[in-house]
Amino acid sequence: HGARQVRNPWSDGPEYVTQCPIRPGERYVYKIDLTVEEGTIWWHAHSQWARATVHGAFIVYPKRGSSYPFPKPYREIPLILGEWWKKKNIMDIAGKANKTGGEPAISDAYTINGQPGYLYPCSKPDTFKMKVVRHRRYLLRIINAVMDEELFFAIANHTLTVVAKDGLYLKHFNTSYLMITPGQSMDVLLHANQRSGRYFMAARAYSSAFGAGFDKTTTTAILKYKGHSLTDKLNRKTPVLPYLPPYNHTEATTRFTNQFRSYRTSNRRVNVPVKIDTRLLYAISVNLLNCSDDKPCSGPFGKRFSSSVNNVSFVNPTVDILRAYHRRIGGVFQADFPRKPPTQFNYTGENLPFPTRFGTKVVVLDFNSSVELVLQGTNVLASDNHPIHLHGYSFFVVGSGFGNFDRRKDPLKYNLVDSPEETTVGVPSNGWTAVRFVANNPGVWLLHCHIERHATWGMNAVFIVKDGPTKSSRMLKPPPDLPSC
Repeated sequence: HGARQVRNPWSDGPEYVTQCPIRPGERYVYKIDLTVEEGTIWWHAHSQWARATVHGAFIVYPKRGSSYPFPKPYREIPLILGEWWKKKNIMDIAGKANKTGGEPAISDAYTINGQPGYLYPCSKPDTFKMKVVRHRRYLLRIINAVMDEELFFAIANHTLTVVAKDGLYLKHFNTSYLMITPGQSMDVLLHANQRSGRYFMAARAYSSAFGAGFDKTTTTAILKYKGHSLTDKLNRKTPVLPYLPPYNHTEATTRFTNQFRSYRTSNRRVNVPVKIDTRLLYAISVNLLNCSDDKPCSGPFGKRFSSSVNNVSFVNPTVDILRAYHRRIGGVFQADFPRKPPTQFNYTGENLPFPTRFGTKVVVLDFNSSVELVLQGTNVLASDNHPIHLHGYSFFVVGSGFGNFDRRKDPLKYNLVDSPEETTVGVPSNGWTAVRFVANNPGVWLLHCHIERHATWGMNAVFIVKDGPTKSSRMLKPPPDLPSC
């Protein structure tokens, strides 16, 4: 996740987009080609809900002879934020929700490095503990592997310095909390400069969708200074919880993400596309559909949940799109995905009709074309902060705002100087985000919401980027062990 896989979509992973799932008893060797990635990315399964437990950190260090663009940390500590269901089989959750038409089962706990933490009776003795030496600096490599919720994260009495995101360096900034979406990774410096003792680090949900169910618990881990004495009355007390913004505090989220800027030096330039060849507007929505029989579904008003991009709710084919594209197999997908919403309306208004149709449709991009993609959130059923991830690419986030995107006015406020380069970006609740990239990586690439229920309901789109004119700009041939369909 976050590796561009240049010319090699065969090892990208999404089921029925770049490969069919690996069947029981079969094996498939992924080849990971790293190019400009540096920092913390991660890997995860991309088949149904398997990524809830099949995931891990993937750390890319600076080249030999070069160094971090910040003081070398005393130690590096990965922190993976996850989720836990007490009495449910994770692989059954999506199927049961699909049968009833309702929301998937809500988790019972969030976790830090596999443990719910001190506030849960089942996990209190095994709470993850991070030992630090006073006055030392630590690099925390934080990954949000949670399925369905964005998270606020903080460490009591400590300031965090964000230095990178999604395997790409950022201009450093200090903050008392993070808001990290599913799919994102962040590299954060921690200066252990407080009084010797124990301090809670904690995470809980940011959920902006009105009426949506979510896990309201708080996961914790303990930051413990080396050499502090438990005989000290102060140190026998329960550590203090850090301040975390309220669950629906969109202002806190916006204040945090607005600080993202690309890290610029004479050796690190920011090449934001200026001349645009292809302009796309994608309206992303959570929808309701009528049930297929006389029985009511478990969604609102007796309907079933769905989601869409430009009115199209994505349907997985029976043969992966990449294989069909490479082998010219007909009937698997259609190259007529709408490049803007078929019907224009007040996307962030009230009581919005938004008809949805099912389809397996793609947008075909010319090699080396410069693309501006505006991701427009809608209030069709309920607005939400959607973390949108693009496979095969990083992109520059040139603008963001609330309300409906205005093609005449909003581009005048774009940041084309030091816009942050990312691979997963949060589209604000009832707002929009504009990103730019150059389509110079041939292949088939998935764009999707990283809130898993939204992706399961159909909030996915696919790009096919044509081959370039030279051998080095063409897609690689498929490997011999490609999983069978």
